[in-house]
Amino acid sequence: MKINLLYFASLKETLNCDQEILELDKDIDTIQDLKTFLVQRGGVWKSSFLANNALLASVNHQMANEQTSIHDQDEVAFFPPVTGG
Repeated sequence: MKINLLYFASLKETLNCDQEILELDKDIDTIQDLKTFLVQRGGVWKSSFLANNALLASVNHQMANEQTSIHDQDEVAFFPPVTGG
């Protein structure tokens, strides 16, 4: 499965990456699975995607949760919670 992965705001700066195309194994089929995969990269990836992190996710421009399924050719985005004033 191939997905387009986007990173926004401070996450983009921390990872020094704004997007990538990932080829994933069949067993990675939810947002939680994807986060676990990214944690395994170690370093800033691990600290950014740990389970207790407050990152938000979307799949194909729709807000997603940990159990949201991902499929071939999906666009998945991760971003920190938005604050305003």
